[in-house]
Amino acid sequence: MNELEYTFAVARIRALEASLLTDQVIDQLVNSPGEKQCLELLRERGWGDGGNDLDAEEMLKTEEKKTWEVIREAAPDLNVFDVFSYTKLYHNLKAAIKEVCTEVRNENIFYDDCEISGEEMLRIVENKEFSRLPGKMPEAAQDAYDTLLHTRDGQLCDVIIDKAALEAIYAVGQESEDEIIRNYAESTVAIADIKIAVRSQKTGKSIEFMRRAMAECESISIEQLMKAALSGMDAISEYLSGTSYSEGAQALGDSPSAFERWCDNRMIQTIRPQKYNSFSVGPLVAYLIARENEIKTVRIILTGKQNGFSDEAIRERVREMYV
Repeated sequence: MNELEYTFAVARIRALEASLLTDQVIDQLVNSPGEKQCLELLRERGWGDGGNDLDAEEMLKTEEKKTWEVIREAAPDLNVFDVFSYTKLYHNLKAAIKEVCTEVRNENIFYDDCEISGEEMLRIVENKEFSRLPGKMPEAAQDAYDTLLHTRDGQLCDVIIDKAALEAIYAVGQESEDEIIRNYAESTVAIADIKIAVRSQKTGKSIEFMRRAMAECESISIEQLMKAALSGMDAISEYLSGTSYSEGAQALGDSPSAFERWCDNRMIQTIRPQKYNSFSVGPLVAYLIARENEIKTVRIILTGKQNGFSDEAIRERVREMYV
């Protein structure tokens, strides 16, 4: 891609980075007396559609739409961003299989802002037209469909599709010429594997279950991670201490919420070097991830306010900001 095209795109992103939420603003939100005051502060910073209606979920959805509008307008090549819709795409497959196999219909469970909308995915699954799905998705779809139909094991269905999603993300990373996409894929899969190990240890899952759930990546040995999970949480921490994810071991020892926070913070740390890059897609990808991170953090804060959590409990869960 022409470097000049990216120079203009990055210049726009640099201007928009000034409006990203800082750690100081996040602290203001945490210290706000309640949800209403949080929403008012966010509206003052341009969040929402400019109206007076302070509906939390609508505000967050609006911000997600704004983010993708910026990317669509600024990016010289939108294909680079396909990988960021895989989570939604595979979620639609999972939801469609469950609806068809259980014959239960649920409202508002699909994403429509991805390659295959919920309605279309539902038709594909109903007609068993799995060959219409992209990449290696047909094999995962058939496997998950047959598994749920014959075993009624919803968790195993989830595991099959979630692993397929991780493998798809990793494959894009391996093939990408852009360092940030490679790093994003590596971190996404490794962190997911670590989360699987932690949750499997807590719930007493077998090594066979973990093998069905974990995806291979370069920075983590899933064999060693699985064996550590069978031995206990201390063994997981010990294994992580010898990897590039050693900070995760410390977070794991602090608390479950500290560990979840570290998982997201690790991705922000991965993209932060893009602040100094002006001639590639890196800053655009970093902006997208940064916006998703701050929207997630605001959701955590608003949920905490809605449920009467203390400021200290909310602060323990907030994520590190990009700027």
